[in-house]
Amino acid sequence: MSKRSLPLRLIQFLSWLILGFVLTSVVAVIVFRWVDPPTSAFMIADRLDAWTGPSHPLRYEWTDWDRIAGTMKVAVIASEDQTFPEHRGFDFKSIDKALEERERGRRVRGASTISQQVAKNLFLWSGRSWIRKGLEAYFTLLIETLWPKQRILEVYLNVAQFGRGIYGVGAASQTFFRKPAARINSSEAALLAAVLPNPVRLRVNAPSRYVRSRQQWILGQMRGLGGTSLLSRLE
Repeated sequence: MSKRSLPLRLIQFLSWLILGFVLTSVVAVIVFRWVDPPTSAFMIADRLDAWTGPSHPLRYEWTDWDRIAGTMKVAVIASEDQTFPEHRGFDFKSIDKALEERERGRRVRGASTISQQVAKNLFLWSGRSWIRKGLEAYFTLLIETLWPKQRILEVYLNVAQFGRGIYGVGAASQTFFRKPAARINSSEAALLAAVLPNPVRLRVNAPSRYVRSRQQWILGQMRGLGGTSLLSRLE
């Protein structure tokens, strides 16, 4: 093999590798538009951590869209992504604001949309590397292109973490309130949404003053967004 052919073979290998990744990822996103994910990348990472650290059970129960209370759907939009019905995957105003706050040396919460969080939780790993952020943007674009808004929110509500080892609103509702997700009231929905920024440190079953404050703020935002009438904008 000549020296010139080695770089060419390497380029060809990388090209096939990239093409294979693109095709596999597109197929996976298309499949999950109709097939409910049996697990997620974050749940797998949780199990791996449990093998090497303190053990805890994993609770995950898929709950279909029509079996989730409308108040819960509105609560996560009010808490996490109020422009969710309109944006195409990214909230650029929130991103600009976060960058400005960071430049001033302030600690700010990320500007990830619900769509970005689905991409991260379902397919990727936690972290702040540029590679992960690039993949997150790629999967977000795929999800927004191939899924309707209702499906994005349905998957988010089922893969979001609400406590240590507790994934999905179905498992969270049974664990904390001993009732199915269809019967969650506004106060309970706001409490669950209040812990989403850090569901391991913030606790539904032992809410701190900060969590209670966020719960009340979310309830106010839910009313301001029009309550469950907001959901008609996802259709």
